Amino acid sequence: MKVVFLDRDGTIIEDYPDEKWGEVKTPVFLNGAIHTLKRLRESNYEIIILTNQYIINQGIISLEQYYEFTRRLVNILLDNDIVLKDIFFCPHTKEEGCKCYKPKPGLFEQATLKYPNIDLDESLLVGDSFCDIELGNRVGIKTYGINIKSDQFEYIEIESLQKLTDLLDLKEINIK
Repeated sequence: MKVVFLDRDGTIIEDYPDEKWGEVKTPVFLNGAIHTLKRLRESNYEIIILTNQYIINQGIISLEQYYEFTRRLVNILLDNDIVLKDIFFCPHTKEEGCKCYKPKPGLFEQATLKYPNIDLDESLLVGDSFCDIELGNRVGIKTYGINIKSDQFEYIEIESLQKLTDLLDLKEINIK
């Protein structure tokens, strides 16, 4: 099974300053994100989201708010005929020292344990932060960084998730 591991905030949906997240009720997808996710699925990629959500343990949003927001995100994708394979999230702050806070590999390991048939040679990781590309390097998967400039990690720089379709030469599909 080939998988695209995606960060959430700033990669497929708008990101906000931490203190604003309590006010955000509905995901706003970035330009071209829905189209790209649809093309990935049509090209037989499964989609797994790996996301740090430390604002839960910081008390900015509750676990219930996180689940409600995630439900809305999933429903918007379903309305566009996009089914996610799974979502793995870390509610901890960096200071808590957990194993799941990216760039630590805990979320990735949870996914590969739950889905042992993932073909890592055919899979990739896409994110918009240094912790995403560091995670990709740690686990040895092909990594794409959105608007990231670093000589410290191996990755392919892209301007947006939408640019991924050109690099992967995904087949064009018709969107409703």
